[in-house]
Amino acid sequence: MRFATQASPADVVIVGSGAGGGMAAYVLARAGVNVTVLEAGVPWDNTTDSAMLTWPYESPRRGASTKERPFGEFDGCIGGWEIPGEPYTVAPGEKFRWWRARMVGGRTNHWGRISLRFGPRDFKAHTFDGLGDDWPISYDDVRPYYDKLEQLVGVFGTKENIPNAPDSLFLPPPKPRCYELLVQQAARRLNVTCVPSRLSILTRPLNGRAACHYCGQCGRGCKTNSNFSSTNVLIAPALKTGKLTLQTNAMAREITLDKSGRASGVTYIDTKDGSEHHVDARVVVLAASACETSRLLLNSKSASFPNGLANGSGTVGKYLTDTTGTDVGGFVPKMMDPVPHNHDGVGGMHVYMPWWLDNKKLDFPRGYHIEVWGGTGLPEAGFGGGIQDQQGGGYGKQLKNDYRRYYGAHVGFSGRGEMIPNDGSYCEIDPRVVDKWGIPVLRFHWKFTDHEYLQVKHMQETFRALITEMGGTPWGN
Repeated sequence: MRFATQASPADVVIVGSGAGGGMAAYVLARAGVNVTVLEAGVPWDNTTDSAMLTWPYESPRRGASTKERPFGEFDGCIGGWEIPGEPYTVAPGEKFRWWRARMVGGRTNHWGRISLRFGPRDFKAHTFDGLGDDWPISYDDVRPYYDKLEQLVGVFGTKENIPNAPDSLFLPPPKPRCYELLVQQAARRLNVTCVPSRLSILTRPLNGRAACHYCGQCGRGCKTNSNFSSTNVLIAPALKTGKLTLQTNAMAREITLDKSGRASGVTYIDTKDGSEHHVDARVVVLAASACETSRLLLNSKSASFPNGLANGSGTVGKYLTDTTGTDVGGFVPKMMDPVPHNHDGVGGMHVYMPWWLDNKKLDFPRGYHIEVWGGTGLPEAGFGGGIQDQQGGGYGKQLKNDYRRYYGAHVGFSGRGEMIPNDGSYCEIDPRVVDKWGIPVLRFHWKFTDHEYLQVKHMQETFRALITEMGGTPWGN
């Protein structure tokens, strides 16, 4: 990749290089439009910067995390919940944590590549349960674009004809691993739908990218570009057109306006030296994440827009939602003493559970899906493999033997559910706090309701039932 400074005004300036900004840059640059992308983070290229296939014992920090890599020094995403010099605040008595990426590709370097289409009901949920708002568009409006996207990035899975989990243009899925076969059997006995998962990881070559070789290290960044990230699937091809200028270490401060009140460009700070710059453009695209985009709009005040740009309704930053979630893991004795073999698979689940129940018969209004984890894979520094919960271990030969017996004899489930928007969850500009560049920061207000608490309670009960049905024992309370 090359990283250059803008030499002339752009047709379009895009703030952010992640899923939204990367796709906008890819489409526009390939159409011949002169595009400048402003990325607040550092340069990154998976093919050269990833720590894929690095052994744990090569870690100079013995696997410890760093401020810029809270998931370990080999993790493929630079960012975190706390970024030095870039604070945010939370209203007194409330709790909220904000994950931000600071690198080319944004949070596409962090996610688990789970690529599920929204279903027809997701666009018209208010019609079904009276909560929230219907989208002004439908699934049928979006379906052709899902098709185009999947032909570009590649998603594996199987056609299941599940009404609100639409089928895609799938690549063949990988086969279930041992623990996933046991999960499928337990789910079947409990009448829980369990099907091949849907991840944007290539199981066949596509668009010049190699198929996954099953090293299981997607989280470190894929050197063969076999999984999707904006960095190498969108930004890199856009750069090759010669129409894209990628400006890294560029923290957007404000959207500027022309005399008619229309956006004319973006002012940004070079985070390497603190200098201020401006990009002129006929069109401005904001794709800096929901919260950073809100912050930029709210900080772009003028006589024409005293409450922030595009905020005449006063709703910028309001009705903030997050994915609800919880996890339960457990020990499964029948998976002890495994015969050594390579069953790493892709860097994610081979099976998952889409929503399978009728909310009208439950005490919460929206569903969730279940993600599955377990097995062996490459051990990380400090891994326990569950032996610490089974009175295993000790020293020397006994420790090694117990690791061989217990490692991989665990399984876990993570729920990911839909939150209902409420007027108590929003972000606004904190009038007293600025970041290291003098830009006012966000203050968060956060409130879950019984809708979410009851949903998470159901998740935990389901996960414990699945582990017990497998003959296992859930960990913790």
